[in-house]
Amino acid sequence: MNFISLTYALFLGAVFLLYWRLPRRGQSLLILIASYVFYGWWDYRFCALIFISSIIDFSVGLALGRKFERRTRRALLAISLVANLGMLGFFKYFDFFRENLAQLGSAVGWHMDGVTLDIILPVGISFYTFQTMSYTIDVYRGHLKPTSAFVDYMAYVSFFPQLVAGPIERATSLLPQFLSERSFDLSEARDGLRRILWGVAKKLILADNLAVIVELVYGNPGAYSETKLVFATVCFAFQIYCDFSAYSDIAIGTAQLFGIKLMRNFAYPYFSQSVAEFWRRWHISLSTWFRDYVFIPLGGSRGKRRTMIVSMLITFVISGLWHGASWNFVIWGAINGLLIVPSALQKNPRRLTVKDVPGGESYFPSVWVALKIGLTFGFICLGWVFFRAETLQDAWSMVVRMLSFWSWTGGGETLNAGVSSKIMSMLLAVFVAVEWMQRREVHALCRLERWPMWTRWLLYTLILWLAIAVQPVRVGDFIYFQF
Repeated sequence: MNFISLTYALFLGAVFLLYWRLPRRGQSLLILIASYVFYGWWDYRFCALIFISSIIDFSVGLALGRKFERRTRRALLAISLVANLGMLGFFKYFDFFRENLAQLGSAVGWHMDGVTLDIILPVGISFYTFQTMSYTIDVYRGHLKPTSAFVDYMAYVSFFPQLVAGPIERATSLLPQFLSERSFDLSEARDGLRRILWGVAKKLILADNLAVIVELVYGNPGAYSETKLVFATVCFAFQIYCDFSAYSDIAIGTAQLFGIKLMRNFAYPYFSQSVAEFWRRWHISLSTWFRDYVFIPLGGSRGKRRTMIVSMLITFVISGLWHGASWNFVIWGAINGLLIVPSALQKNPRRLTVKDVPGGESYFPSVWVALKIGLTFGFICLGWVFFRAETLQDAWSMVVRMLSFWSWTGGGETLNAGVSSKIMSMLLAVFVAVEWMQRREVHALCRLERWPMWTRWLLYTLILWLAIAVQPVRVGDFIYFQF
């Protein structure tokens, strides 16, 4: 079941209508049942994994609440971490590590026979394992009291709007919402529907059409000129942003329909003035998770600057590996870690946060601000090459060619892909302009409530018409389903 489907629309409508007719405990039970139906739609066998992970962490949380000595508490936390990371490692990284160990053994003269299991990666396992681990870690640290409300806890872990691709919610934020009474708020519901519409528009109008161009070029990069490689890389930058932020918008908007608030996951990242600021605005739920549970425990910004830099690099390498069992992702993570080092070396810098208006307050940024935004976007795009390329060799070759400005040549195959590249360029320009004008708001359609009714509905109709008119023949899955 996909967010962009009639099946999901009917499913959501039925759950919504029944939800607000039930008391709080009944609402949590309905969310739990609906979440397992939603998740099991891909493969019912996947439900066993999320159930096992949830049971383990629920039990560990209860045990941690009994005030055991520190040694026992550490052992209990270790059970949670080993169980969750063990499942994640087995399903996601078994073949990757086996193949690399075999290659290493061959290099030193050891022949290692092994079995490649070719395991199907359960959808969303990287997301819900991190979410349920946050519960046991926060209980262990004393930031959260363990709950005995089994149904509410299970609903928290499996909440279907954000189960498959986030945002990765902290137990301290989301679990209390399931434990308290919820009331229907019409204004929140309306805003949620507008956010869902904006997410659908980004997915169908931009992401899926950009994907066609990206697949053509990245599928055979040697056949295309350097300018087309650059164009395709920019297309991918916006494809992954529009695709993933679309999922987050639909998830957050859907949660609003049920009186649940999810954290913001994107804050106009491509208007950032540094790579460090970019990572404060991109996939915020994952970035803050790694900050709190990996970077800070490794030493964080405390102590020597060397420790901070090493901690930062390790965190980004792990973050890269989290995205997939491939050296491409590891190198992508390392590149971004290195790009952040200059910001870390600054003495008492003015760190721009999510609360700051991206790109500054002015609608017309200074030349210096525009230059920093452009350079940051360029660095991020170079990293995206390693993220998207089919092989590591392709990535290196593409980067070398794109950076060799003096040897650029024209020619190469034509980009004959669905919506023309000129139309896509125009749509991208309009999208960037809309985001820039609305960057003070949480999402682009946030202020439409203030518009006259007829203008609002005219715009809604226009967006839906455009989504239908330009969508490709095949609507692709969301990119982050693979992680």
